[in-house]
Amino acid sequence: MRHLLQGYDECLDNTRSKGHLKDRGFCAPVVDEAEAAAKKKQEDLDREIDSIKKEYEEKLKKRKKAKDSKKKEKDLDKSKAKDKESSKKEDDDDNDDEKAEKEKNDTVSLPVRIQ
Repeated sequence: MRHLLQGYDECLDNTRSKGHLKDRGFCAPVVDEAEAAAKKKQEDLDREIDSIKKEYEEKLKKRKKAKDSKKKEKDLDKSKAKDKESSKKEDDDDNDDEKAEKEKNDTVSLPVRIQ
């Protein structure tokens, strides 16, 4: 056991003699600059892709909304046209009824000559 502790003490002495504050490589992570640059580039690309997707979705929503509103307008116009046609038919039917009744009355009111 003493043997293990002696190795530990030697290791501590080595670090103390250099001083961890003066040693630049002490507990410094190994950084691969190419990997870090590639990772940053990929993150930038991902952000850009997300922003483009959001813009595209917004455009699609606007187009769909505009298309729906135009369709509703057309449907409204069609329903108004149908209402006008039905009201014209009703007016025509009323006029036809009045004309038919008037013709009946006219034929009855004319004296008939028998020869």
